[in-house]
Amino acid sequence: MSARVVRAAVGGATFALAACAAHRPRAPEPTFRAMAFFTAKQDPAHISFVREAVRWFPAMAAQHHFRFDTTSDWRKLNADSLAAVDVVVFLDTRPEDPAQRAAFRAYMERGGAWMGFHFAAFALTPSAVPANWSWYHDTLLGAGQYRSNTWRPTSAVLRVEDRDHPATRGLPARFPSAPNEWYRWEKDLRQNPDIRVLLSIDSSSFPLGTGPKPSEIWHGGDYPVVWTNTKYRMLYFNMGHNDMDYEHRVADTTSTLSYTLTNAVQNRLIVEGLLWLGRPRQR
Repeated sequence: MSARVVRAAVGGATFALAACAAHRPRAPEPTFRAMAFFTAKQDPAHISFVREAVRWFPAMAAQHHFRFDTTSDWRKLNADSLAAVDVVVFLDTRPEDPAQRAAFRAYMERGGAWMGFHFAAFALTPSAVPANWSWYHDTLLGAGQYRSNTWRPTSAVLRVEDRDHPATRGLPARFPSAPNEWYRWEKDLRQNPDIRVLLSIDSSSFPLGTGPKPSEIWHGGDYPVVWTNTKYRMLYFNMGHNDMDYEHRVADTTSTLSYTLTNAVQNRLIVEGLLWLGRPRQR
């Protein structure tokens, strides 16, 4: 084969590849950007959940065409960074620095969106996470301080109370959750006119928890686990505490016994909630 023929063949192949590339569908532009903050230092169960979440959320982002970034650098919770973020996510705790708290509050009061999980709402005085941020715990979340919890992490039957919210439409009326440590709060969310409870623990779950302390086993009561504040663009999920092998029953080191983001119905709730928060605010 002559050099001229070879050059012609190569040129034709290059043109064909370029033509195919030109007609290849482009990946859609992200519809919104979410940024998740985490600390991953407080408890093996919270660390396990964070590790699970930083893998799962980007996979959901690729599937649903949004952008999901994660960081443990809370200094990025500032006005300049937040100006480019549509949804802020707290995976396992809250900011402690006054400037970061002020930036987050200003972001929310200007119409920003937030999603929080489990320990992100925890506050207890005295503790390593004291109740020293009233706007966040009393106004935004409406729950006040932590009061008690179930133990061990166990699945509960969750009742969908509000089926008109975009996060809950199409969900079954009741469904079993992934195992979790469930929280009880200082304030009665039902008495707050700004709080819209979306899911709570169904009475068929009781007794809930295995102890060993009697107080860690709930035999009845009203326990909201997912809610929104109608004055803000926000969703809180009490889920986010994986079960751990604290007693080394399975392995010589602490290992994860259950995961939060393996429940199809619960995952749908989280994704639909995030998509709702990421949509442009309707005025």
